[in-house]
Amino acid sequence: MTVTVRSAAGSDIGRRRAVNQDSAYTSSRLLAVADGMGGHAHGEVASAVAISTIQAVDADLERADLHAVDLLATLGDAMSVAAQRLTEAAYSDPELRGTGTTLVALLLDGTRVGVGHIGDSRAYVLRDDELHQLTHDHTLVQSLVDEGKLTPDEAITHPRRSVLVRTLQEGSPVEPDLFPIEGQVGDRFLVCSDGVTAVLSHQQIYEILTEVAEPADVVDRIIEAANEGGGPDNITCVVADLVDGTPADGGGFLFGAAAEQTTGL
Repeated sequence: MTVTVRSAAGSDIGRRRAVNQDSAYTSSRLLAVADGMGGHAHGEVASAVAISTIQAVDADLERADLHAVDLLATLGDAMSVAAQRLTEAAYSDPELRGTGTTLVALLLDGTRVGVGHIGDSRAYVLRDDELHQLTHDHTLVQSLVDEGKLTPDEAITHPRRSVLVRTLQEGSPVEPDLFPIEGQVGDRFLVCSDGVTAVLSHQQIYEILTEVAEPADVVDRIIEAANEGGGPDNITCVVADLVDGTPADGGGFLFGAAAEQTTGL
């Protein structure tokens, strides 16, 4: 049996932002979302750099024996390269000082799945009618929850819930979470920015993922629901089903800031 993914992605500016600072990428091997840091210099550039680095990795993998690839090392190296590109850009352009982004990426080889994550964009898997959050937010509020100083319910409305403690940022060490999972046919993955999760509850996400059949329609419904909830931030997501089938030929697709601009980095 050959296992591959059927995926779709989308990115929307939302209802309160002037610029879309999110980027996304999807192919038969890689699913990724990056959210440029709001309020920082050119967050859209940072997210585009992260995703263009992922795109380059995917192009290299097209010529490789994926079974021999260390999925986690590949993702970790890509994040390091992206951070180095941001650092070099900031040295040459002072307007880019302090720029940064979240990044969550899934690299798939059949049922082997490597997850790389930094920041508060998230990855989920829907399996056997249960929705599981794969990533752990790198936020101040999540740290307080982990320490028992806040309850999960208090964290949802905490005024500092968006303060990040780890990001992909110029001039800073790269400290991603890297871990494998074993996929299975029938899994549905969601990779998204916090423009989704800050508005939609775990239950709302579960209902959309279970009630809507096609990945492209799921993406449309998630974006619609987040905007109906006020759309306070950019909204970006990738939805992918792990299926029995032959991987599609050709490259992947860019969305959001990565599709709208040429970074030149």
